[in-house]
Amino acid sequence: MRRYLSLTEVAERLNITKGALARYKLPEPDVYVGRTRGWTEQTIDEWNAARPGQGAGGGRPRKQM
Repeated sequence: MRRYLSLTEVAERLNITKGALARYKLPEPDVYVGRTRGWTEQTIDEWNAARPGQGAGGGRPRKQM
């Protein structure tokens, strides 16, 4: 049996809230059940590993002391 993660389960896997997850550009779902999206653990893990880490865009420069 194939198992897919819901949005709630994706948020739990990433250790973030569902509200925070809404700001992420998630990969294309592996499956649709009606209008509900689902992803495999592998899809989410690979997507998460490939996304830039904090500060990857440079962000605000640190103050010089």
